[in-house]
Amino acid sequence: MESLRIQKYIAECGLMSRRAAEREIEEGSFTVNGKLAYIGQKIRPGYDQVSYKGKKVRKENGSHFVYIMLNKPKGYVTTLSDEKGRKCVAELVRSVKTRVYPVGRLDMASEGLLLLTNDGDLTNKLTHPKHEMPKIYKVKVKGKPTKHCLDCLNRPMIIDGYKTKPACCEVISQEEDKTVLQFTLLEGRNRQIRKMCEQVGLQVQSLKRIAIGELSLGNLPRGRFVYLKEEEIEYLKGERKHVEDTPD
Repeated sequence: MESLRIQKYIAECGLMSRRAAEREIEEGSFTVNGKLAYIGQKIRPGYDQVSYKGKKVRKENGSHFVYIMLNKPKGYVTTLSDEKGRKCVAELVRSVKTRVYPVGRLDMASEGLLLLTNDGDLTNKLTHPKHEMPKIYKVKVKGKPTKHCLDCLNRPMIIDGYKTKPACCEVISQEEDKTVLQFTLLEGRNRQIRKMCEQVGLQVQSLKRIAIGELSLGNLPRGRFVYLKEEEIEYLKGERKHVEDTPD
């Protein structure tokens, strides 16, 4: 009988992502055969009884995965609950009967495309450093960046002691007192774009993620969500090279 690490098993059941499972395990929310679970513990599916807050976790729980694209507004934190009482993205997907978790993050002051799912394996894949799915942002900054600023933003930078991968930054539009930039990142460090702009003396006025790979936010209204189409899910999983335009 094949053994699995408990956090991988939980993710495969669709209950939550591996990272979320690790947090819940540390908080004592999971048991294995009536005893508190620990991170990295090996379990035998179908033989060992895994429970979450007293409720059995079964493989059948993951038989139906849900994949959502949300247009996150500013002022919402990318969590399902918040000890400070701030608004959470969970409030925007209450109509979804299945509990879904954010894939990655957008900070509270940012808006735009946010994926949510109960597919733990896909979440782990998309958030893994080796997975270079380009993320595209429109960023409004105060004033007009110099050529030197733009050159710096297109090169690797040291952020929080870490050397980033080169970003692509280009001017989309420009007025006397503001400039709209488009950033394409192959990674998603915490508040990376804001910290990059800060290093070159640019003041960010707004930040919006408009695409992840070929998945585009399009005209999705702020605060609303849509279920991903089959070809979009296959694209994220790497089973399809391109997303095809299909009629709604």
